[in-house]
Amino acid sequence: MTSQGPGLARTGNRVAHGWGDALSAVAAGFVVMGATAALGLWAAGAAGLPGGSFPRVVAAVVVMAAGGSVALSGNAGELARTHADISVLPLSVTLVGALAVAAGFLRPLRHRAVATTRELAGWAARIAVLWALVLIVLSLLARQTFDFPGADPTGGVIDDVLDSSPRAGFRAEIPLTLVLGLLWLAGVLLLALLVSRGAPLPAHLVRHQESVRPAAYAMVALLLAYVVVGLVIALVVAATRGHPAETFAVILLGLPNVVWLVLTLGLGASWEGKVDGPFGLPMPQVLDSVLRTPDLSTLNVGTLAEQDGRAWWCVVAAALFTLGASFVAAARSPARTRPWRHALHMAAALTLTVLAVCLLVRISAHYGLSLLGLGDLGGGLGGEVLLRPKLWTALGLAVLWGLGTGFLGGMLATRVHRRGEVDAEDRT
Repeated sequence: MTSQGPGLARTGNRVAHGWGDALSAVAAGFVVMGATAALGLWAAGAAGLPGGSFPRVVAAVVVMAAGGSVALSGNAGELARTHADISVLPLSVTLVGALAVAAGFLRPLRHRAVATTRELAGWAARIAVLWALVLIVLSLLARQTFDFPGADPTGGVIDDVLDSSPRAGFRAEIPLTLVLGLLWLAGVLLLALLVSRGAPLPAHLVRHQESVRPAAYAMVALLLAYVVVGLVIALVVAATRGHPAETFAVILLGLPNVVWLVLTLGLGASWEGKVDGPFGLPMPQVLDSVLRTPDLSTLNVGTLAEQDGRAWWCVVAAALFTLGASFVAAARSPARTRPWRHALHMAAALTLTVLAVCLLVRISAHYGLSLLGLGDLGGGLGGEVLLRPKLWTALGLAVLWGLGTGFLGGMLATRVHRRGEVDAEDRT
């Protein structure tokens, strides 16, 4: 017996996922990403950009959030050049898009125990094709050039002698955007399969789910818990300390950038960076203060505490949240799993999570003006923002935290009833 449903056909226990379902998943992802980016940029004051460029800026932010590449460029005549580069992910936009796409990907797979590799690959391929097409359209839209009349930092040399004013613009790099955007999508879909207990897996992978899925779920829960707590704190700050527009801009564009950075700092990791020129980090003022120095500065709990003693609470929060995640992972694991094995699972999962955070949160942005190729003459226009992790130290600390909290979480979970556990009354 064969029955038809919207976007898919069901034959026995097999499901052929249709293009309608794929279109719904892709549309949901890009709609929430576009809306979040537009609201965040509007709160940041980007709606007043000249030339009706606001939609193009929104498209560029969505492209970047989806893993794409946006290049900056500019010039100031034949002898002068502006040079700029930017590498940053607006992780609020990335997060809402990932959640929407993952939900759309998993929805037709509900109530299934097993799915073939071919079926899952075909379903993912449909989403990937539509995702690539939308990325191309957005990349074509994400391009703009801005003029800076009357903003000559060289004392009139450019305007009077070269008869030109600085210009800068951005343009999405379509080939690289397609490659990186599809890799981003593949990561989202793979993570969705790993995290969801109800999503089907190929038969040969089912035996591995008991060791992977609980830890993967716990890490996603850990990251989302930090976002929720950060959101509550940000809303309180917006309501009590003024500057609500700036706060909402950070919430809608870069809240995970801030709170996931705080997570790694609480685990003891160190970052290095600098803030130079008129630009700054879309982060709390205390972080900007630590990094606004002539040379590279070290960012960790100690240097933050020199500015604000409450920074030590980052360590307490990291300990409690990581232990909670370890308990969740152990409680979702079969009862036969020993605490030492939980420790190994958590060490691996937390290390991969910290690695992902370090790669996603890092920032590199630079803008300058050179005349005849002689250095930066940007003055008030030039600037640099840099934030990068001390990676191997962060990963080593993640291993130690994972082993410790994983073992404690496994011990605590022995007091709760778990899957695979038989009550004493049932054994008699």
